[in-house]
Amino acid sequence: MRKLASIQRIWQIEPIEGADRIELAHVLGWQCVVNKGQFAPMDLAVYFEVDSFLPIAPEFEFLRASSYKKTDVMGEGFRLRTQKFRGQISQGLLLPVSAFPVIPADVELGTDVTEILGVRKWEIEERITTGGTTIGTLPRDIPHTDETRVQAEPGLIEAFAGLEYYISTKMDGSSHSVGLDENGFHVTGHNYEYKDDGNSPFYELVKSMNLKEKMEDFAKANALATLTIQGELCAPGIQKNRLRLTKPAWYVFTIRENGKRVGLTRMLEVCKALQLESVPIEEIGMDLPAKYPTVEALLTRADGDYPRGGKKEGIVIRPTTPVFCPLISEALSMKVVSNKYLLKNE
Repeated sequence: MRKLASIQRIWQIEPIEGADRIELAHVLGWQCVVNKGQFAPMDLAVYFEVDSFLPIAPEFEFLRASSYKKTDVMGEGFRLRTQKFRGQISQGLLLPVSAFPVIPADVELGTDVTEILGVRKWEIEERITTGGTTIGTLPRDIPHTDETRVQAEPGLIEAFAGLEYYISTKMDGSSHSVGLDENGFHVTGHNYEYKDDGNSPFYELVKSMNLKEKMEDFAKANALATLTIQGELCAPGIQKNRLRLTKPAWYVFTIRENGKRVGLTRMLEVCKALQLESVPIEEIGMDLPAKYPTVEALLTRADGDYPRGGKKEGIVIRPTTPVFCPLISEALSMKVVSNKYLLKNE
């Protein structure tokens, strides 16, 4: 079972530019924003994972303004979500072991304290939606798939300087994902996980592809603890079917192995192994700002039509090998939505 609260070691502390009261602490493969001076490298702390639901207790009252929730299913408590402070993502919560008298002072590294602290996994009520019956928010290894528009961050163009990049077609549909982790197999839409009860067309498509079994075999053969595949579901009845399809199609645009986004070559290898179709790759090149130096140049590049004649939504641009971008505090990527598409469809 997943350790929602456990004793972990802080292996690095980093300053946050322009912040006087907070800093960044690294624990396991995550990072958390903490009060400055609260911890030192190699300290043990209680680490609460994202999607933990903390009980009403004095130790957690400082979360009331940002995290208090009350539902018929969960009752009252504090839900932990990924947050951003001063441009830095905070993935969970770190508190001193000494804040909890029920935890022995000589507690060992890795000890699961979920139960003794009354921590539960956040769950939502099942709801019937057009996409299926929702049973929870996105699992931790299936992130939201929103891309930053270049118009919102023109500086992203220069972030591609000196990098090999690729341009893929932005398929006009609905974001859907599948994932394997320690808790099993997950099928999700853009915001929620779906139940396998026959009410989710995407879940039925996944089952028809035997994708769960294929992913399990692939993960085992490649010694993967987690495997996530994200793509765009396009079909009659979705977004006015601007691709003019006669049956559903799922176009893969992101693959994550053990929590890390893979590069273009690996993504295409995995798609081939699992008999999946990737988004169309339109162009591979070097030094994007030398070829497309302005937003206007990229908007012109984004224009076009889908193979069956519908107006193309636009393009997505990424490095062929993932690179972290401080400007958006995540892996470098951006979308360019065609103005011609917007004029025609919005």
